[in-house]
Amino acid sequence: MRQRNNLILADYIAGKSEEKPDHLVVTFEGAGVREDETRTYGQLFDNGNRLAAALIDRRMAFGDRFATLIRNHPEFIECMVGASVSGCVVVPIDPRTRGEKLKFTLNNSECKGVVCALYSLPQVIEIAAEVASLEWVLVLEDSEDAGDAAIDDLTIASSYAEVRERPAMAVDVRLKAPEDPLQILYTSGTTGDPKGVVFGNVRFGGAMFGGQMFGWTSDDSPYTGLSLTHGNAQLLTFAPAIGMDLPVVISRKFTKSRLWDITRKYNCTIFNLLGGMSTAVYSEPERANDADNPVRLVMSAGMPQAIWQNFERRFDLKVFEMYGAIEGGMALNPPGVGPVGSFGKGAATLEIRIVDDDGDVCAAGEPGELISRPLGGGEVRVEYFKNTEASKKKTTGGWLRSGDICHQDEDGWLYFDFRKGGGIRHNGDFINPGFVEKVLAEDPRVTDVYVYGVPAESGSPGERDVVAAIVTLDADDFDAGGVFERCAADLESNFVPTYLQVVPEIPKTASEKPQERFLLERFAPDAPGVFRRG
Repeated sequence: MRQRNNLILADYIAGKSEEKPDHLVVTFEGAGVREDETRTYGQLFDNGNRLAAALIDRRMAFGDRFATLIRNHPEFIECMVGASVSGCVVVPIDPRTRGEKLKFTLNNSECKGVVCALYSLPQVIEIAAEVASLEWVLVLEDSEDAGDAAIDDLTIASSYAEVRERPAMAVDVRLKAPEDPLQILYTSGTTGDPKGVVFGNVRFGGAMFGGQMFGWTSDDSPYTGLSLTHGNAQLLTFAPAIGMDLPVVISRKFTKSRLWDITRKYNCTIFNLLGGMSTAVYSEPERANDADNPVRLVMSAGMPQAIWQNFERRFDLKVFEMYGAIEGGMALNPPGVGPVGSFGKGAATLEIRIVDDDGDVCAAGEPGELISRPLGGGEVRVEYFKNTEASKKKTTGGWLRSGDICHQDEDGWLYFDFRKGGGIRHNGDFINPGFVEKVLAEDPRVTDVYVYGVPAESGSPGERDVVAAIVTLDADDFDAGGVFERCAADLESNFVPTYLQVVPEIPKTASEKPQERFLLERFAPDAPGVFRRG
């Protein structure tokens, strides 16, 4: 008889459904426009097995792939459980993905099916004929933002309701080992075609024990508005929460204006922020009750040093800064342990180095690429689906190559500088966007900001002019001169933006990372909404 292994999601949920079937696992909050949706361990087990049976009925063999193209719905988690039970592999895709990128991802992963919603069905219809492997589509009939398509518009589509209506019967788990794939998570593709990182059950299972490492307690309730298509929401919120039986709250999508109201309503004590999210939250107008919230800890990746301490004081919480990538590697800076601005030191099981282009270790303060490997020189493995060359390149010399340029201080604390091939060098200085973003985020005329660089008008090799993309309270009555004056008063001269680019919103990925390429496409010195420093 097969023995259960709690590093396998299907086995973990099965055990919990027997031990505490009525335990509330997750609440998908309704945002005031729909009823909250909740799931217990028993419901996740039943619904995950229903999907597993539906996959097997569709002739999905062990290792076959299917995609999700949905926002944060309970069915997303049930798709993960169903994949783990059936031995199939789920491919989470940002539900905003369309056209060539969606076609590439489905073709590259050779998906046989897609679970989408009415709002994303038009995107599937648009490219379905060009995905040779696609055999079936299951559609969540979510009435919100339903889109312009109906299930009958695609012959291989049917309603997800048929899954829900199946008898609740346990399916024999087809996984052979915890290392068997659970999902393929695709990179954003900012430097080429997206690459699919093959992600074993054991990686998710290991993350279920992360709560203790982060200092979570039995009284905590985590929250996230990040997309479950991203590793952060899965590995730093949902997995640790179920590992400690903590009730987790999830929003359909991140909304900075509702963040604190959500934490108050559901008594959430922990939430996650990534990169530009911190600045976006900080740029919201100050309110008298900012500190009146139950949050004690923010799990952050990319809290700008310039706003770090003000953020903690304003919202009366502590920042737990960390670093990690979906391919691996992790560094931690728990509250009050390391210096402000550092993302920490390597996790206890890792060896981390900062090296130059020749592979030599950099001196303290000297920038270089961050690389890591298991302590003691254990094997580093990264598998990009159907991309052996990229997999080998990522682990050249037995080290995981991050592509991030960082430095460390005399005590070994690590600091992020810029992404390899990126960075903003202006008039000979490397510009820290965080300082510019802090000044603009504190301007009452600005509600969101992202700073990036464009090739310098001077034509100097490697030089870039500084662009601040901003969302304003009133774009029709915008005082660009006043904003430039504030920057000039509060920043070093080289840090003052060359341009202000007023946009309706900062385009962002599923993980709320600003998408610079879309801003670049809109930018020109004489484009509407672009203001040059006088």
